[in-house]
Amino acid sequence: MPRIYLETRISAPVETVFDLSRSIDLHKLSTEHTKEQAIAGKTSGLIALGETVTWRAKHLGFTQNLTSKITDHNYPLFFADEMIPGAFKEFRHEHRFERHENTTLMIDVFTYQSPLGFFGKLADFVFLKKYLSNLLERRNLIIKDFAETEKWQQVLKEKA
Repeated sequence: MPRIYLETRISAPVETVFDLSRSIDLHKLSTEHTKEQAIAGKTSGLIALGETVTWRAKHLGFTQNLTSKITDHNYPLFFADEMIPGAFKEFRHEHRFERHENTTLMIDVFTYQSPLGFFGKLADFVFLKKYLSNLLERRNLIIKDFAETEKWQQVLKEKA
């Protein structure tokens, strides 16, 4: 099963980074290029334990729906979301947060299994893992930008 591991150091409090990471509104901003929309479940604000969101987006030329559910949650150090129905056979995205003096180390561990057996594994090797890594890296840069500036107030209104 492919695994993507990313570390992003952010000069902001762990609580802010944690909340930005589970913000539906910030996720929409980070995926504007795929025209991603939250169409069911939690469609704005901060997603929490047991809640689901269904996303519709265009990836690799295909419009797809994917529903994920927050299955683990330990504020402000960890949460995980897992796909319920969607394009993958399965996926789990773990979001870990570590305090380091005046910074937060945000760690993403994304494991997934592609459909279509051999052809899915070939797609992983040829392009899919890199495509997914790029999506996560882009998202993390936007989280970092919002957390390290006053922009976080745009999406975390209740904290402003």
